[in-house]
Amino acid sequence: MTTFTPSAQQAAAVREVRAWFETRTHDQQVFRLFGYAGSGKSTVLKYALDELGLSAHRSARDDSCVPGVVTATFTGKAALVLTRKGTPARTIHSLIYSVTEATEEEIAAAAKKVLEGEMSIRTLTGFDRTAAEAGIEAMRQALSAMKKPRFALNPQSDAADARLIVLDEVSMVGEDMARDLMSFKKPILVLGDPGQLPPIKGAGAFTNVAPDIMLTEIHRQAAESAIIRLATMAREGQPIGFGSYDAHVAKMHKGDITPDQALRGGQLICGMNATRLQLNNAMRGAAGLATGVLPTGAPEKIICLKNQNDLGLINGMFLTLEDVVDEGSLYFSACVTDEDGRRVGSVGHNGGPGRLRIYKGHFEDHVAFDHSRHDRDWKEKKHLTEATFGWAITAHKAQGSQWENVIVWDDGLGRSDLDRRRWLYTAITRAERGLVLLA
Repeated sequence: MTTFTPSAQQAAAVREVRAWFETRTHDQQVFRLFGYAGSGKSTVLKYALDELGLSAHRSARDDSCVPGVVTATFTGKAALVLTRKGTPARTIHSLIYSVTEATEEEIAAAAKKVLEGEMSIRTLTGFDRTAAEAGIEAMRQALSAMKKPRFALNPQSDAADARLIVLDEVSMVGEDMARDLMSFKKPILVLGDPGQLPPIKGAGAFTNVAPDIMLTEIHRQAAESAIIRLATMAREGQPIGFGSYDAHVAKMHKGDITPDQALRGGQLICGMNATRLQLNNAMRGAAGLATGVLPTGAPEKIICLKNQNDLGLINGMFLTLEDVVDEGSLYFSACVTDEDGRRVGSVGHNGGPGRLRIYKGHFEDHVAFDHSRHDRDWKEKKHLTEATFGWAITAHKAQGSQWENVIVWDDGLGRSDLDRRRWLYTAITRAERGLVLLA
């Protein structure tokens, strides 16, 4: 048993979770445990699981199969963070889906039909041409979709055998994924923060419904944090004035900090991709790195953009590159080290570290953005590691991660007041100790 002593509100939350799991899961599949930053959701979860006697699930593929708790998150980085803290976790995608891809022959056949359609409409005019063009555009979109991995529900998933599914960082889970999770007919305990960003498209399927428990009390230690104070102000829509809030937290004008100072200020988080590209270029220049397409191999931030389970690469993981070699128009090669200092890839033919082939496109976007680049390079790209400069990242990419020190570059993202609140709250709560808010 843990030695944690919960507050009255937290103890009530633990009782509610236990009562739901022991008596109500047939009538209520999903239990929502929500709370804002500093309210202790994770601590309540650990205490509740201890009381229920539930431990991590062991797969049916394991000789010592023991049904238990399966923990999953939307992002790979969030799963990695939980695992490092002692809670085995995986992404929801890897838990419940298997990946299928169209064959090159199927894609070639679809591309041929598009080309034939484009040829056939040359003699058409008026309404007939307009209708034919609409049909061809639909074929183009279908072709583009074929070039991306498709996710099919996996009936042999560990979710089918677990006693309980726990979902953390659920604000980005959409309706389709929520429906697929619930199809396994297992109890689902979701930890959510309604103040965070929803999915890029649509609303959060689990956070757009009233919670069963809403933790509102901020722990004394958290309440003393200037970061939590600013996060609460952002969530409530209160204006955050310029100035210092403690020795490590301040709001400043953008002109008050140089790119060179930003290099030493921690992880830079912004709102829009266009801002991210500009900031990455500025930060690289301040670091004395070449402003061309490729990373130089000198110490600089590179962030992984695609899971590669066979290599241990996780979307959102930072990488270190060495010995960068340009290999042509689509990729370069490099020796790669992950955040834990582990070499990524097999041993090379000369006994040294193996080299990864890394797609150039995301780096080229920093020089000349091309909307059609990734669709055009689909065939080669799926066999390459995908990464980009990570000096600056968006708040959406940062969800599920935290850094000791964070700089938030407020670029005005938000289609509404609520969007702005969620964006700023999410970005601020990525900081653990130091925070500079630039506006």
